[in-house]
Amino acid sequence: MTNARRIELLAPAKNAEIGKEAILHGADAVYIGAPRFGARAAAGNSLDDLAGLVDFAHRFDARIYITFNTLLYDRELAEAERLIRQLYHIGVDALIVQDMGITRLDIPPIALHASTQTDNRTPEKVQFLERCGFSQVVLARELSLDEIRAISATVQVPLEVFVHGALCVSYSGQCYLSQALCGRSANRGECAQYCRLPYTLVDGRGRIVARDKHLLSLRDLNQSDRLEELLDAGVTSLKIEGRLKEMAYVKNCTAYYRQTLDRIFERRPEYRRSSTGSSIIDFTPRLEKSFNRGFTHYFLDGRTAAPIASPDTPKSLGERVGQVKQTDRNSFVVAGTTSLHNGDGLCFVNSRGEFEGVRVNRAEGNRIYPASRIDIAPRTVLYRNLDFEFEKQLARPTADRRIGVTMRLYTVPDGFALTLTDENGLSVTVREEAQHQPARTPQQETQQKQLGKLGTSVYTATRIDIALDESLFIPASTLSKLRQRGVEWLDRARRIACRPERRRPEELTARFPQNAINYLGNVSNHLAEQFYRDHGVTSIAPAFETKPVEGVPLMFTRHCIRYMLGYCRKTPAGKELPEPLTLLYKGERLALHFDCQACQMTIQREAK
Repeated sequence: MTNARRIELLAPAKNAEIGKEAILHGADAVYIGAPRFGARAAAGNSLDDLAGLVDFAHRFDARIYITFNTLLYDRELAEAERLIRQLYHIGVDALIVQDMGITRLDIPPIALHASTQTDNRTPEKVQFLERCGFSQVVLARELSLDEIRAISATVQVPLEVFVHGALCVSYSGQCYLSQALCGRSANRGECAQYCRLPYTLVDGRGRIVARDKHLLSLRDLNQSDRLEELLDAGVTSLKIEGRLKEMAYVKNCTAYYRQTLDRIFERRPEYRRSSTGSSIIDFTPRLEKSFNRGFTHYFLDGRTAAPIASPDTPKSLGERVGQVKQTDRNSFVVAGTTSLHNGDGLCFVNSRGEFEGVRVNRAEGNRIYPASRIDIAPRTVLYRNLDFEFEKQLARPTADRRIGVTMRLYTVPDGFALTLTDENGLSVTVREEAQHQPARTPQQETQQKQLGKLGTSVYTATRIDIALDESLFIPASTLSKLRQRGVEWLDRARRIACRPERRRPEELTARFPQNAINYLGNVSNHLAEQFYRDHGVTSIAPAFETKPVEGVPLMFTRHCIRYMLGYCRKTPAGKELPEPLTLLYKGERLALHFDCQACQMTIQREAK
């Protein structure tokens, strides 16, 4: 279907090597950090490495997006400008940005994507960003299908949503807890992850409601069974979280989502993938085998009774493998059907309510000999957060990706010509001088075999037509030259055809949805301030990072601790919990406030 909507599977990469594997395993695009300004201080990459990744990706019409989504200070603007020019020069396809000051830099017409850190959760906000020239908008993770549909109905700009991976408990770009408590800004790529710490919850009467629980730590997102609904709601780009994750995670998750999407496309021809080529996966991907804290659909269906938090541990649970059936001094028996291996990592909640892990020293069927002494009781639920054999399999080459081409060999007056046509309909023709010599025996099968030797290229022959008037003898060397030159020319033609999208024009008549911006606007430089003034904002407060404000909410979250513990006031049978509620951690006191009408919880730091 020529009018099919192009759907993008967007994978993360910590480095260029992982980025290449993401593409081989089926990604249509990869997002990755540059040397600086990438919102992950530990995930920077050199320009040379990025250039190599861009070249590799463009062979398959895949795209490379650079995460340029930190807030910038005035002293950093010149360096950011230089770096953006260099990124444009090596051919990256877009920048994912948070800081609107970038729109006022003297930079080439590189496409801009609005990061989820620009807090994109309303039709009005996304409409504004579309009018300001953004080529793609990353929506807030907290949105429901209905909210996504409502946004999609009002805009033409492609919408990107997260479908898998770790969840920030706060609306992205609206968390200042790390900055306030230790001076490490989440908006600058230095989050200290206070949301993953254990807290004690105290009610208004000083009673302990929960002790040393990870009350702000969420499960991991998994929308793999809801992709079709997201596409029907208007989503174009499906994003896997994980720029700090290792190779095995990216391989496994990318391959799983690729195969899931391809099955949808087979049934739904109105959708198609946005890059070229097919991935041959040499293992069975399973999401539960990669890092996860348990899975959730989050708020895709609104607020439901399904748990979204992981209060026992912020660490990976992996896959459930069964329950402990019996124990003795040196071993225990697992009741379950999962095969366990030497070297596996197991985890469980012990009798003290603590999360504990152990390595399997030896597995004899369902009898497990742990590498260290553990106290584990019968009926304890066991999880495997490291499948040794699976990880060993993923450490080897596990995917290849090929672009289908048709080949047509025919005669020309002074020799032979070969036309190669790729999946996109792009064609090249090469010629080779040679005599037309009648063959003594049929040659077609031999000629097809010689032309089909495309093993070192990115192509695979889907059809080879030998369109000769008669059976002619063609030397193998001639056929080899035609094939090699044809591949070289097709490579060049595809590189020329794969042009990065140019930045769309900004409409200065577009008006920002509010006339005033407080610290939540994250305005950290004079160019960002100029952007908002150009779009009708008359009152602009500085970013929290440049001018901290006392007594303001430091986190805004749709996750509600009161709801999680069964104290929701909207529930008719909800129990009473005296307020104010306070989270305690090592001398810090964090006050919880609840806006039940907006179904939102905020967190403030109490004065010491």
